[in-house]
Amino acid sequence: MNEIDIKFLEDSFKKYYFNHFDLITSPPRTSEREFGYQKFNSGMFRHISLKENKELHLLFMQNIPSDVYCSNAYYAFPNFPMSEKDWKEADLIFDIDAKDLNLPCRKNHTMSICNECNEVSKDTSQCVKCNSTKLEKKSLPCKNCIGASKIEVNKLSNVLINDLGIDKENIHVYFSGNEGFHVYVYHSQFQEIGSKERSELVDYIMFRGAIPETFGMKKFKPNRSLFPDFNQKGWNGRFSKYVFGSKSKRSKIISELLDSGYPSFQKTLDDVSKNIGVKIDPNVTMDVHRIFRLPGSINSKSGLSKVLCTDLTKFDPYVDACFLSDDPVEVLANCPIEFKLKNKKFGPYTNEKISVPTYAAVYMICKKLATIA
Repeated sequence: MNEIDIKFLEDSFKKYYFNHFDLITSPPRTSEREFGYQKFNSGMFRHISLKENKELHLLFMQNIPSDVYCSNAYYAFPNFPMSEKDWKEADLIFDIDAKDLNLPCRKNHTMSICNECNEVSKDTSQCVKCNSTKLEKKSLPCKNCIGASKIEVNKLSNVLINDLGIDKENIHVYFSGNEGFHVYVYHSQFQEIGSKERSELVDYIMFRGAIPETFGMKKFKPNRSLFPDFNQKGWNGRFSKYVFGSKSKRSKIISELLDSGYPSFQKTLDDVSKNIGVKIDPNVTMDVHRIFRLPGSINSKSGLSKVLCTDLTKFDPYVDACFLSDDPVEVLANCPIEFKLKNKKFGPYTNEKISVPTYAAVYMICKKLATIA
């Protein structure tokens, strides 16, 4: 990224943090957390300890970071090297990202940016200008992407509340600032479990590694009375609703499953996992030392903010997470796909010098689809 674009982004971000610091969420037990940040075109600064909001505010204004992070873990010495921090416990955090959902719409709003000549085109395997295969993919998530991500959030919340006994009030949903959502769980019975136990929790939530015996199918002398029913709690009930469809079809489908045999039943479980298992990033939840984007901060991949979703159904990230100014700015835009911010449509643009609001300019520059004119 060139210096002019960096200066523009830094000025835009600084203005946001000056005007909207009330949106920055200082996490519980701030002094026990590790903080980190990045600056444009530089590496990560980690192992930072902050005690209060004033110090957090100072970090933003002095450094003008591109991204700010905070640990899910609580440490005795958060500013020490990792091996010396003395880990206490960690909040459960789940990452749901549209890019992991394999949605058919994705190919319609993904672009290829050539690393050799910077040509931007719709999703291709090689550059349309210089034929290079060294391409960077950029996506402008659509309404369908966000809707599908919301469905996964609701599925996850259902499992957390109904299966794992977590209080609804302790589940906080945040838009990540780019392509999905982060789900935080505070004050749960899982605070002190380590990576191995969190891995097992992830398997349960994603419905991974399920065996036929759990759902009534045995290799020898299977018994149809062992198959789960509709009124059972947890995955047994979800399995019944998905596989049998209705109570009237249950007996017939059980007979078909028994006739097909054990290996075929395992394929049925794999299908259940793919379709009704919650699609989360397992590595995120398992990591008890990860630092996550700080709520209220800007995501440098988009210029949108990570914000709390108090009403997930009505939440529109391209309105509710777009806080940068409307001040006009001239950019040279090469964006072959239309996008919408603050209920205004932009693009497509083909190497055009245009005047757009700051929030749209930042969005395109962060996506490498524009530069300051």
